[in-house]
Amino acid sequence: MDGTIAAMPAMHAQSAGKEGEFRRGWQIVLASLFIFGCGLAALPFYTIGVFTPHLVHEFGWSVGQIMTAMMITTVSVTVGGPAAGLLCDRYGTRPVVLISLVLFGLSYMSLATLGNSLLRFYLTFATISLLGAGTLPITFTRTINRWFDRRRGLALGLAMMGTGLFGILCKPLLAWVIGDWGWRTGFAVLGALPLALALPIAFVLFREPGGEPAVAEKTAVAEELAGMTWAEAVRSWRFWLMATILLPISFALAGTVPNLEGVLTDRGLTPATILSLTPLVGFASITGRLIGGWLLDRFWAPAVAFVLLSLPCLSFVILGGGHLDHTSGALAILLLGFALGIEYDVVAYITARYFGLKAYSSIYSVFYVCFSIGAGFGPMVFGMVRDRAHDFAPALQLATVLLPLSAAAFLLLGRYPVAFLHHPKKD
Repeated sequence: MDGTIAAMPAMHAQSAGKEGEFRRGWQIVLASLFIFGCGLAALPFYTIGVFTPHLVHEFGWSVGQIMTAMMITTVSVTVGGPAAGLLCDRYGTRPVVLISLVLFGLSYMSLATLGNSLLRFYLTFATISLLGAGTLPITFTRTINRWFDRRRGLALGLAMMGTGLFGILCKPLLAWVIGDWGWRTGFAVLGALPLALALPIAFVLFREPGGEPAVAEKTAVAEELAGMTWAEAVRSWRFWLMATILLPISFALAGTVPNLEGVLTDRGLTPATILSLTPLVGFASITGRLIGGWLLDRFWAPAVAFVLLSLPCLSFVILGGGHLDHTSGALAILLLGFALGIEYDVVAYITARYFGLKAYSSIYSVFYVCFSIGAGFGPMVFGMVRDRAHDFAPALQLATVLLPLSAAAFLLLGRYPVAFLHHPKKD
């Protein structure tokens, strides 16, 4: 009884302050949007397909060899991701993010000096991934989770719109830059984005909760005290379930997007039509993040994850079929992009709700690494299938089976642990 009575003022304060979360924390969301949109999760993933035909023409490399860079990125993230998570838990996210933005931008610009050496190409991507790990959701979602509680899902969705916005703008931008100045200038321009856009905005706006008595901050502190330690998390079956199912989910989703230009070309679409369609991935991603974030704040997150992550199955069926027209291609891309707009948000949200914030970055970094492994091998395997079968259809058919089965496993997570809940899920 005493505990219930003592909790009533805090619950009232949380209810009264739910709208104030965005008033206090909008700067964090805006800064995170630019960090994510100009960071490691977006730049290679959304643009390597644009550079692929130019690298094939310039150096004679195969599609599979070029897409192996995504696998190299993944292997590097398995080291850089957990390291960034540990640094965030120890020193805070701000210094990790700022330093990583600088090093990531400079290392990405170095791709403009590539020669005819696959080894150097791979080593450069390994360096980019190690130095850019601080721009991944491992870092800034920790800070968002500390600033937001009742509107956590929406805040995460808004912040992660960065990849969608980048996906919309980057391909027309690169088509113009590469067309007028060549692919080397394209790499230089991409590397300048973290330095010219994300870094100054993050320097001014991005910070941990400070001295003001914000309700979200008090809630986050309480959640940190109630959260699991790293040792407790790895003894939890939920931890290993999450780590396992993220591998095939990311393989299925991420194998398609970097190869999207190739898939559409194989289906008979013209370069002009492809250029008009591929930005839809970014538009759908933005929509998915907004709708997904709204749903996460109101419904059970595993159910939201299952429904939204199963939608691309129809995309795989359409893209793996026969001749495409503009309408069916647009539908396939929109459904795929919609799911890509929720994947990181779901993992970040579920990590905070099921494990708390005490060791959030360390725990989330493992999930991110698992997701990255699937995402890294996916484009390479899809490219190798294309090289051998002269069609992406077999890889798309495999993704059609893997994705819904894996997404359904989210439903096994059960109810949120009571210790980590600070408000009823409905207003």
